Amino acid sequence: MSQKRVADDEPESYMAPKLPKTQQEKDSARRLIVILEEASLESVKVGNRFELLNSSDHRNILNKNNRDGTNLRPDITHQCLLMLLDSPLNKAGLLQIYIHTAKNVLIEVNPQTRIPRLYNRFSSLMVQLLHQLHVSAKGKSGAKLLKVIKNPITDHLPSGCPKIGLSFDAQNCVKLREFIPKVAAQGPLAVVIGAFAHGEIDTPYCDEEIAVSQYSMSAAGVCAKFTDACEDLWGVQ
Repeated sequence: MSQKRVADDEPESYMAPKLPKTQQEKDSARRLIVILEEASLESVKVGNRFELLNSSDHRNILNKNNRDGTNLRPDITHQCLLMLLDSPLNKAGLLQIYIHTAKNVLIEVNPQTRIPRLYNRFSSLMVQLLHQLHVSAKGKSGAKLLKVIKNPITDHLPSGCPKIGLSFDAQNCVKLREFIPKVAAQGPLAVVIGAFAHGEIDTPYCDEEIAVSQYSMSAAGVCAKFTDACEDLWGVQ
């Protein structure tokens, strides 16, 4: 049986997810909230334009300013967003994403956002966001797809929502299909995933710290494990 493949820019390729609207729905509705922590999203002026600072393209700038570029990896955030926003969980309206950058900028991602596939277009979009503080949809709706919001992140999380930090070194290595029903049977669950190459997240607001594999994983790989587990548990296909 042949399967129709729809291009990303065709209307059929995307259906806006149904989102919780009232405060009561936001506090009690079952959904996964992903916080990409310590994301490297920082603009730098190169000649007459601004670019997204990264360790590959801006070595000279980093050397002049005696900066370590080890974790200047905005591509990690790009990979995570592509994976998360493409997931059936997001299209079912059961996913919310926040980005907290290494420069303490907090960003809310509208689930209807379609992140550019090409990194250079993603880079331009992030620079626009950092300078204008929001990115709006084209057309009549004008919905804000990406916007900078006030810290701290805890002000934007549902009351009583379990907050779980991810760490490869955590003593508690869990099977998500068993763990998730125990901590968030019917309500929202917030998970904090480090969007960097090396290091540990520093999130004192987390209730618990877990590992999801005995092996080191990419941030996008960890995101995928969570979305897959939630889709199975919540009947999303």
